Amino acid sequence: MLNQAEHLRYSRQISLSELGVSGQQKLKESSVAIVGAGGLGSPLAFYLTAAGVGHLGIIDFDIVDASNLHRQILHTDEFIGVAKLESALVALEARNPYVKITRHDVRLQRDNAMEILGNYDVVADCSDNFATRYLINDASVLLGIPNVYGSVYQFEGQITVFGDVNGPCYRCLHPALPPAGLIPTCAESGVLGVLPGVIGSLQASEVLKLLLGFGQPLIGRMALVDLLTSEWQTLKIQKDEACPICSESPTICTLVDYGDVCISEASINVTRLNMLRSQDIPIFLLDVRQAHEAAVLSMGANQQLSVDELPDRLHELSARLDDRIVVHCQTGVRSKHAVQILQNAGYLRAVSLEGGIIAWMDKYGP
Repeated sequence: MLNQAEHLRYSRQISLSELGVSGQQKLKESSVAIVGAGGLGSPLAFYLTAAGVGHLGIIDFDIVDASNLHRQILHTDEFIGVAKLESALVALEARNPYVKITRHDVRLQRDNAMEILGNYDVVADCSDNFATRYLINDASVLLGIPNVYGSVYQFEGQITVFGDVNGPCYRCLHPALPPAGLIPTCAESGVLGVLPGVIGSLQASEVLKLLLGFGQPLIGRMALVDLLTSEWQTLKIQKDEACPICSESPTICTLVDYGDVCISEASINVTRLNMLRSQDIPIFLLDVRQAHEAAVLSMGANQQLSVDELPDRLHELSARLDDRIVVHCQTGVRSKHAVQILQNAGYLRAVSLEGGIIAWMDKYGP
């Protein structure tokens, strides 16, 4: 039951005839999984916390970077280099102490998605890569929970609700993953800082409508906004009767291999690598320099295999096909080429160490 302090806190919301005390109590008993504590996840988490949703689970494995701060309003300068979930927990607990926040400091993957998302009433997709979007979509359909989807690009954003039994899913709109590198990342194309705030807030509105059962959620409709022109559009999205996962005769009945890393963002900086190592997260470190270079300066690679030899010796890495592979060279140039070779061969979790071993030694020493 709501206590006296909660009645006062939510009084302006409770006064809405569509909500009332019973609606506020329903929010307190509800739970939402938020995938991503970045540009979209920040305003979404803030507003769901302020609204009194009883339990939020936030899934993110990243750390705060200075380049995040213009749009990721959960985080501040003092948390640069710290896990985003640590920053988020501090901000959200300060916003509303009556909301339970569960941290999931992991990358959402095929082997954990069903277990994590299955504990929540609604999932909000605030991810920034296609592999995760397909994973969230498929898990939400298989679990039978709605998926509030948002995405942003430069000045344009879109939002809809996937996974409802009466509406389409993400695969109805995009049946298969696009080719690697087809869509530029935020780092490559840029994004207006206020845009994720607009879309993330709309995601919060859709989540509340779903939890409370009022209004008209964006099921079978997608809202699009262009902040350059201040124009809004609403498009109808049809359910695909031949959809491989949400049709009456699905061909996808379990989670598949999504290559759970954004192919176009196939790099990692030394700070993030150090964080992963400190948390004992399994990593296969591949040195693609020449053997004589590795003999002079090393950061403890699991295997040395020069980039020139790589195409003819890929079989030596066959046991690592599904592993997280961090590829390094001297300065980060050869490793990028090596990652292209690996990804084209199906090693979708391969990433290049930015700046190479030189950047690592400059920051952390031998």
